[in-house]
Amino acid sequence: MKVSKAAVLSLLAMASSLSSQQVKSVMNNEGRFRKDIILPVQSEQGETYIPVTVIKGKEKGPVFSIVAGIHGYEYPPVIAVQELLREISPESVKGTLIIIPVANTEAFKKRTPFISPLDQKNLNNAFPGSPDGSSTEQIAHLITKEVISNSDIFLDIHGGDANEDLMPFVCYYNRTDAPEQTAAAYELSLRSQIPYVVSYPYTITEKEPAKYAFKQAVQQGITALSIEAGKLGNVQEDQVALIKSAVYRMLQHTGNYAISKKADKKISKVTLLNRQEYIRVPQSGIFYSSFKSGDTVKKNQTLGFITDEFGTGKQDIIAPVGGIILYKIGTPPVNQGETLLCIGYYKQ
Repeated sequence: MKVSKAAVLSLLAMASSLSSQQVKSVMNNEGRFRKDIILPVQSEQGETYIPVTVIKGKEKGPVFSIVAGIHGYEYPPVIAVQELLREISPESVKGTLIIIPVANTEAFKKRTPFISPLDQKNLNNAFPGSPDGSSTEQIAHLITKEVISNSDIFLDIHGGDANEDLMPFVCYYNRTDAPEQTAAAYELSLRSQIPYVVSYPYTITEKEPAKYAFKQAVQQGITALSIEAGKLGNVQEDQVALIKSAVYRMLQHTGNYAISKKADKKISKVTLLNRQEYIRVPQSGIFYSSFKSGDTVKKNQTLGFITDEFGTGKQDIIAPVGGIILYKIGTPPVNQGETLLCIGYYKQ
């Protein structure tokens, strides 16, 4: 396990409002504290920042990091983390929690799907980032260096963006050459009690850019996973509640936070989906489909069709495999090459 104090000191030292003496003072505050930090980011595109909360318990324990808002239009994760920040008490924490409530603040404030309005780049395609790059690349670098690298467990929370109809699931990478970390991520996935667990293949080398936040953590040998909940750029209260419940269950399992003295250790049955089939948009146009995320489909079933703006040129969309729709474009316009649907299924 990494040294919690080093992780905390690194982050606190980056907060321009704190002197080195103040950092030491905070660390000695009965051994536990909460500090809200602003990490400034300056680039040619303009100034922005990353909000970070560090909650350190009095007793030793793992460093559990939570990130929301890597895509600024994915609101249920952001609202769930806002509620967690109001509810979690430092007196009940063991180890350290590092929480980024909104990683992509400019996209969040400007209501921009997927990309940052500053540099038109996707933060969840930028890891490990660069200290001298654009604003998005610098944010990815700071998260990689100051959060991921100081974590024992890394949780990245996402949802359906403005155009995405998504069913809730928890996911991890099946890194076969790191069985201990993979097994820990799988166990945390089960503990979340989210009914669907998705396992992604891990195929990149050590030198390839990970691109995705929690894949970066996996590449660094850290126990990492992601929650996907919420859809279509709206706040669904049941999805906020699902995210919070899953996070609390994970924190209780790792020993970071006790939600109940009589913890329910029973794990409900989950559905494991270890394969994914991505259907790309064959032609730009208008997409029609009666299917929703979570629907079960059969191989060779017609899932919908695409027309041009005049309602002609119909092209059917056929399911190449049977399985469950994890997410799909839930708004009419589609552009060639985009992911139209993702079907999850299990293969022995």
